[in-house]
Amino acid sequence: MARPPIDEAALIGRYGPHLNEAPPGGWDAGIDADRMVATHCCFCGQQCGIKLKVAGNQVVGFEPWFDFPFNEGKLCPKGVKRYLQGSHPDRLLHPMERDPEAPGGFRRVTWDQALDRVTAEIRRIQGAFGQDAFAMLSGVSLTNEKSYLVGKFARLALGTANLDYNGRYCMVSAGAGNKKALGIDRASNPWSDIPLADVVWTAGTNIAETFPITTSYIWRARDHGARLIVQDPRLVPHARTADLFLPVRPGTDSALFGAVLHELIRHNWLDHAFIEAHTNDFEAAAAAVADMTPAWAARVTGVPAVRIEQTAEWWGTSATGMLLHARGIEQHTKGVDNVLAAINLGLATGKYGKPGCGVTTITGQGNGQGGREHGHKCDQLPGNRDISNADHRAHVASVWGCDVAEIPGKGLPALEIIEAIHDGRIKGLLSICFNPLVSSPDTSFTREALDRLEFYGVIDFFLSESGHHADIVLPGSLHEEDEGTATSGEGRILRIKAAVDPPGEARRDWEILVDIAQRLGRGQYFDYASTHEIFEELRLASAGGTADYRGATWERIEAEHGIFWPVPEEGHPGTPRLYEGGRFYHPDGRARFHAVRYEPPGEVIDADYPVWLTTGRVVSQYLSGTQTRRIAALVAQYPEPLCEMHPVLAERLGITDGDWVTVTSRRGTMQLPALVVATIRPDTVFIPYHWPGDRAANQLTHRVVDPISKMPEFKVAAVRVERAGGAVETTDVRDLSLHGGAP
Repeated sequence: MARPPIDEAALIGRYGPHLNEAPPGGWDAGIDADRMVATHCCFCGQQCGIKLKVAGNQVVGFEPWFDFPFNEGKLCPKGVKRYLQGSHPDRLLHPMERDPEAPGGFRRVTWDQALDRVTAEIRRIQGAFGQDAFAMLSGVSLTNEKSYLVGKFARLALGTANLDYNGRYCMVSAGAGNKKALGIDRASNPWSDIPLADVVWTAGTNIAETFPITTSYIWRARDHGARLIVQDPRLVPHARTADLFLPVRPGTDSALFGAVLHELIRHNWLDHAFIEAHTNDFEAAAAAVADMTPAWAARVTGVPAVRIEQTAEWWGTSATGMLLHARGIEQHTKGVDNVLAAINLGLATGKYGKPGCGVTTITGQGNGQGGREHGHKCDQLPGNRDISNADHRAHVASVWGCDVAEIPGKGLPALEIIEAIHDGRIKGLLSICFNPLVSSPDTSFTREALDRLEFYGVIDFFLSESGHHADIVLPGSLHEEDEGTATSGEGRILRIKAAVDPPGEARRDWEILVDIAQRLGRGQYFDYASTHEIFEELRLASAGGTADYRGATWERIEAEHGIFWPVPEEGHPGTPRLYEGGRFYHPDGRARFHAVRYEPPGEVIDADYPVWLTTGRVVSQYLSGTQTRRIAALVAQYPEPLCEMHPVLAERLGITDGDWVTVTSRRGTMQLPALVVATIRPDTVFIPYHWPGDRAANQLTHRVVDPISKMPEFKVAAVRVERAGGAVETTDVRDLSLHGGAP
């Protein structure tokens, strides 16, 4: 069984996270750079340009890349300190095998020994239990080339249907909604359109902390006179100067969107010509919101009716407008419905295909856009093709040179893979840059699942908390240690440049996968000498798909600071703004309205669990924290999770700022300090999710998912909050939205 070989404290003592305080040689080393490498940040979907300073085989610093048009030299705290990973003392430098008798719980082995063990376990498990008894989980911060390779590797080397990626916890609700309504999964506009909008509406996105450079685009819109509407349970930093704040109760976004559509129809703030010429099914969407009045929505959402009415007026009467949404409306059991309801508002007012007009998701992970296009999702083939579509399968098989029957069908999404491990249907797992023990909901369940694996192999550059369970650890590569491409949240294909080689015996990720494929006797499909060769094949595999990269070349991407896909042929200028001329990506060229009725979240508060919990990110940490919890300056900025709560709730519970509190859900309990602030709904608490173990917010979240996207509902859970070590008498706090009101 894949259980940690020694206790957690000893594993942390050996493999970290330890804090890297300074670059090689220290801050005053005075090292002269041999070269400057223009590349991109390894973190969020903005993919800001950065120049890495390299001396020998080490990244020793950075310089702003002022010429790159997206960020123009600006970087957030994570981007500024990203280069401290390369020289980190926790870096994995050689293959390891689980050994409880060895110091640190793992013993060093050769690459041949490690890869022989991996291939032997794959053959053993699949021989005894079937091909799909071995699964793969992948990270979406990988380059396009590695994402593409992972998809091909799982299907043709492992021969398993059970492949999925950690974007399942991030962008899939937006992707599913975009494809259903608009026929394509990509941001509707380049960010340069944001300053052209008369109204900027952000819904469920803490832009200033999680996508900081995007804030500058909003401020430019404000400088031009744009109104700012912010929809969130918390008065997030960029909301503090908003013209209108919508403090929505967690899990009720579709009710608010529906009420706005109701008002647009009631006042005839509609673009009838656009609706008639370019859309289908408006009548069904209108019928669904016929009784969703602002007064009704105020009771459901906690947002005053007058604010909902004002939102509708500003959105409906403005010539231009952009609605930007992120995980706050997407990580729900009705996440796809939330996205569809937001899209309805853009279609109803004709805010698509024109400068300063669009409804679009803000992609969260580093290559969250490109990583969800090229085939490492359980239901997807390259070019954002459907793995169940016969024509799509035939095209990809022709590029891969295999028989169509060799490509498995649709597999299980990420959370169902973990559930299948837990109940014994999946016996073996290979993961790359995915830390499910921190990022998956219901941490105790995930830990039990990993414990039950007969074999677990991990490819990564640090030993994550999930990696503690590994039988074999294969040291992979950092972002700056390989060539490739990534695609930003705008849909801009970017060039990733190698600055250094992997240290020690670490290898580039793609080389590891190719080696395993060859050892499995499938090397004929993986005859690559470089990532450039993988990209050239990706271009062919994507050709004709909705995510069409056929006309992109590395040379053009680098020379032009990126190309917006689709780019269907060489010489094509790319497509920065989708839907121009009202042309959408369904076969008939028309967008689809959807009838969206409000449904409550998968879990609601009651007398035993009377407080809403929502989770999210903070400015100095990233996802499961595997990288950022190892950088001292970022840890110092936000060293531990805090339970953010309103003063009204704190007073009712006898809690003061800094007190330790116990937060309990139906799945688990955790203790952490309280942060008492007036910038959150009185009936809601917020806990960031970047930490493991007893500091993991996902101890409290539940495994209920959106039925279409299979996205877990990270943004809503019912909890009980008490002062640790001295809880006051139990009190019903479910009416707190009426005491002190909303922020």
